[in-house]
Amino acid sequence: MEKYTVNFKKRYGQNFLKDVNIVNKIVRCADIINDSLVIEVGPGGAIMTRELSKVATNVLAYEIDNELKDELSKRLINCENVNVLFQDFLESNLIKDIENYNFSNLYFVSNVPYYITTPILMKLIDSKLKFKKIVMMVQKEVGDRFSTLPGSKEYGSITVLLNYFFDVKKEFLVSRKQFIPEPNVDSVIISLKEKENKQELKNFDIFQKLLRDSFQFKRKTLRNNLKGYNLLIVEEVLSRFGYDLSVRAEKLSVEIFVEIANAIS
Repeated sequence: MEKYTVNFKKRYGQNFLKDVNIVNKIVRCADIINDSLVIEVGPGGAIMTRELSKVATNVLAYEIDNELKDELSKRLINCENVNVLFQDFLESNLIKDIENYNFSNLYFVSNVPYYITTPILMKLIDSKLKFKKIVMMVQKEVGDRFSTLPGSKEYGSITVLLNYFFDVKKEFLVSRKQFIPEPNVDSVIISLKEKENKQELKNFDIFQKLLRDSFQFKRKTLRNNLKGYNLLIVEEVLSRFGYDLSVRAEKLSVEIFVEIANAIS
């Protein structure tokens, strides 16, 4: 079991894995192949960074906590293919940061701070980079929300958004007891692989706004949530799938939301 002598900071969501067997299982989920660059956010005690360095051509890690510089330099002393940028990943210029790397396959593998899980995913989507695979550890309830099907209470706008871009899979559960310090929740490893045959989307901004508005009041129907839209167009699309404006957003598939977004674009 990994031992740490650092001051854990709650404001950064620092919970470090202690079992390298769990880490290796995560790394195997990524299926990293040759000529690869792996991006990691929050290397912390470097337990996963070291294992990634064994299978990746290069690893680019982002660490917001400057006080971990000495610790990481000691733990990564033999990992010459690892570069740690001590900065906030959400504020970084990701395109510029990777421009000097030569790679054919790009991955994102990380035990991300849970409080910024969704912003990190949105940054990856907005970057328009082609990731071979994204593997993340997230809070169990968040993993359920990301991977659930229409009709469930966990189904929401982020579910639709992620499932438009990716095939989302829950890989395996990780007990809270596998961390130092022990968090209050269990975790799950999810993998996201870009869909090969995505529906054509005319305007991503309109799609995103439609999702936010459709789910803004989960117990209300689309007729109530989409009052500012041309409801005749919305209903015309819904009717093709056997629904009307009395339906709630949680019942609708990704395909239907794409069709509505394209119709109103």
